[in-house]
Amino acid sequence: MRKGALGQRREPAARAGEAGGPMRIAKALARAGLCSRREAERWIENGRVSVNGVVLHSPARDVSPADRILVDGNPLPAAEPPRLWRYHKPRGLVTTHRDPEGRPTVFDALPPHMPRVISIGRLDFNTEGLLLLTNDGALARHLELPATGWLRRYRVRAHGSITQEALDKLKDGIEVKGIRYGPIEATLDKPQGSNVWLSIGLREGKNREVRTVLESLGLSVNRLIRVSYGPFQLLDLEPGGVESVKRRVLIEQLGPRVAAELRQSAENEEERRAPRGGKPRRKPKGGA
Repeated sequence: MRKGALGQRREPAARAGEAGGPMRIAKALARAGLCSRREAERWIENGRVSVNGVVLHSPARDVSPADRILVDGNPLPAAEPPRLWRYHKPRGLVTTHRDPEGRPTVFDALPPHMPRVISIGRLDFNTEGLLLLTNDGALARHLELPATGWLRRYRVRAHGSITQEALDKLKDGIEVKGIRYGPIEATLDKPQGSNVWLSIGLREGKNREVRTVLESLGLSVNRLIRVSYGPFQLLDLEPGGVESVKRRVLIEQLGPRVAAELRQSAENEEERRAPRGGKPRRKPKGGA
């Protein structure tokens, strides 16, 4: 199990606040990439954090860039800019950092060069395909919101038979066992023996939505692959593969409010990379 601590893999930023503005101490620790906000609160309660020489025992404290914050006697690193990765989740992994049943997790399977990240939404144990990862909690929350309006597309193999006419009724949404599901785009691609292949598009992504809705139509899903999440696609990414999304692409795809915030982060990163007295170094071709 990977633990968040100084010198080890990083937890996601809890939330992106305004640059230079005051924020809760736990949030400051999370934004610096040391741990999650919840874990930061535990560190504070255990006396591992000090502000301006005073050891804290409660997270009810606002801090600003002028404050000197130490964790285990070490100053905070600079907060990393928000980043996004495409990951091809294989079947047989749970999308959680710690599984009480001891099953293998997505985060244990990531390459060692990856920082500590969180997922944008989840995929079930037996669901495969595109899973977006980020080091920033605010970015994750923004992309998970139905209000973002991004369509999640799936390829589905299911046992049973169905007509396109029956699938078309999902455009108006459906209620299953007292739960209302929003409009779903569903296309019958082809039959394959006792199975059918479908293309499904939805915007809400409630827990086990595809499986539950299709089960209500008499189908039993035996393979579920997410092929896209908004503008980001699985394409030819191999199972277990992970690839960074270029920052300019991320900025272009986000709404105005979040894009403005990330653009500042991108500019700051270029400034850090620039040699003294010169322009920012050019990235090698193909760089993320």
